[in-house]
Amino acid sequence: MSDQSPPQPPPPPPPGEPPRYNVYRSRRRLRDRFAPSGVSPMEAIRRRRGRVKAPDEGKRGITPRRVLKWVALAIVGWILVTLVTFFVSAQVNGGVDDKTNNALSGGGSVLTGTNVLVLGSDERPKKGFGSKEPGANSGPARSDSIIVMHVGFGTVRKISILRDTLADIPGHGTQKINAAYAIGGTPLTIKTLEGFLGNGLKINHVIQVSFTNFPDLIDALGGVDVKLKRCIRSNAFSGQRVVLTKGEHHLSGRQALFFSRVRKNSCAPNEDDRARAARQQQVFSAMRDKVASPLNWPSTFIRGPFVAWQAPQAIRSDMHGPGLAAMFIDLLTGGSGKTKVLLPDPARPFVNGGINVTPVERTDAVNYLLGK
Repeated sequence: MSDQSPPQPPPPPPPGEPPRYNVYRSRRRLRDRFAPSGVSPMEAIRRRRGRVKAPDEGKRGITPRRVLKWVALAIVGWILVTLVTFFVSAQVNGGVDDKTNNALSGGGSVLTGTNVLVLGSDERPKKGFGSKEPGANSGPARSDSIIVMHVGFGTVRKISILRDTLADIPGHGTQKINAAYAIGGTPLTIKTLEGFLGNGLKINHVIQVSFTNFPDLIDALGGVDVKLKRCIRSNAFSGQRVVLTKGEHHLSGRQALFFSRVRKNSCAPNEDDRARAARQQQVFSAMRDKVASPLNWPSTFIRGPFVAWQAPQAIRSDMHGPGLAAMFIDLLTGGSGKTKVLLPDPARPFVNGGINVTPVERTDAVNYLLGK
């Protein structure tokens, strides 16, 4: 056994005196040694734990970090305003009628791939654009432009069918394809196109372009820019003539509407409906560039809510907010692409005053549209 005895506790203090204890002081942290004088160790600990703010905290003024923070919040807020405006506009805008909905084929998704018919008719509002152009002065409205799109995320393919193309209209025999709209509206046009193109093609969705609000959408974008390979000097229609020189032009909504509807060009007397369809595609491509081109992003961002409101108002569709938003995303991400125009048979281009498109040409168009 060891002779050492265990340490004895200190003797108790005399009665009436406080207990005796030893006081130990830790060394100050290196960072605390450089703290302002007069700051107690306990206050420094509280500051490190976030309980007490330093006297000068919150009074640093404007810093680059704060500026970037508020700019980012403003951008996010403006984007949210744009999205809400779009969905509200799509909700209040009337869709298509029940007959049109029933004529559409089910299936297809604007995210994975679907077929969308885009129709523009030659009907005019009672005010604002005058009477119909020559050749469309009487009788019911006819489809002025007919485009079938296959859209999916990152993919957009389009075919354009000339309005004078001959087709079998169910119950009405062979006529120019745009007569289907005059006879039975969009439902009959859908059935006529599905039979005309054949090869199992189905129309899943439809978009009817409104010429009443079409110029308002272009004006909301700030106009469009087009580049002409030759001059245009049109015949008079709606009390207007389109006169444009060769080169680049900036068009307002009203000017773009008249430009896309030119039927006869004295600068190129041999032009036909293919040139007219090309001008319409040129306007659509210019509208897309206004949104998709980085050079236009600052202006487009500022105009965002105005564009978001006018876009759904310019069309009527069976798709509503989410569907239309997904389709517009497809159009932006899928590239402008080329539009395949169904051309007449070289050996027999015209039959009974209409354009003759062979079954082989139609099959090739459907295969192109579906990416086969």
